[in-house]
Amino acid sequence: MVARILLILLVLVVPAAMAASPRRPIDVPFQNNYVPTWASDHIKYIDGGKQATLSLDKWTGTGFQSKGTYLFGHFSMHIKMVPGDSAGTVTAFYLSSQNSEHDEIDFEFLGNRSGKPYILQTNVFSGGKGDREQRIYLWFDPTNDYHSYSVLWNMHQIVFFVDDVPIRVFKNSKDLGVRYPFNQPMKVYSSLWNADDWATRGGLEKTDWSKAPFVAAYKGFHIDGCEASAPNSECSTLGRRWWDQKEFDDLDGMQWRKLKWVRDKYTIYNYCNDRVRYPKMSPECARDKDI
Repeated sequence: MVARILLILLVLVVPAAMAASPRRPIDVPFQNNYVPTWASDHIKYIDGGKQATLSLDKWTGTGFQSKGTYLFGHFSMHIKMVPGDSAGTVTAFYLSSQNSEHDEIDFEFLGNRSGKPYILQTNVFSGGKGDREQRIYLWFDPTNDYHSYSVLWNMHQIVFFVDDVPIRVFKNSKDLGVRYPFNQPMKVYSSLWNADDWATRGGLEKTDWSKAPFVAAYKGFHIDGCEASAPNSECSTLGRRWWDQKEFDDLDGMQWRKLKWVRDKYTIYNYCNDRVRYPKMSPECARDKDI
């Protein structure tokens, strides 16, 4: 009888415990999850659609979006940035809703002249309000190989990761009067485009079109979220998914130390510390214990 009770408890308890552990990204064919947003002839598919490249020339860039729309989850891509002289180019990976007071979670990789490092800019829009830019240098050359860039989004926090290193946290500060992305499903996007009016040294460095086409490469497409666009979808946050477990309400101690390392060594701009643009600190900044 005791053995039987233990077996029943094991069946009941183990799946719940395992649910809290994050799954590792699984390569999914690009064409199964994404469609071009424009200039489809500038997207090239490789290895049966498991990899893709985006190209930018003097006439157009290109981009893609997910077929589904998602409310919370974990989203990642492996990207190899435009090599060489990439000044003026922007490679973007982001989530965005589809209305005027939109929510958005942005990675933007700002190209540079040969030999100068890329700048990674992140931003969060909630209820149509953005102006929350942070900028860092990366601790590696993102053009040499693929690296993972991912977003964890649940009711408690939005975390930006580079190769599993947290580089930014945006906490839910609704109690401070700050809108938080919680009820507007988002699509996943990526694009490669020209922004030489602002992207490199504030627009002082222009795109050298003699170096075109500029090419960014992608693989390891991964979505693990609640698909709001699926039939009979129920995207409530009730602890049903691994990214919705209590352990993901906040960073753990090691993750906070890694975030502090990034801030101490690689951060070059944080809107929370910019008293010229924002004489009064935004309320959500007070929630970030490392600022």
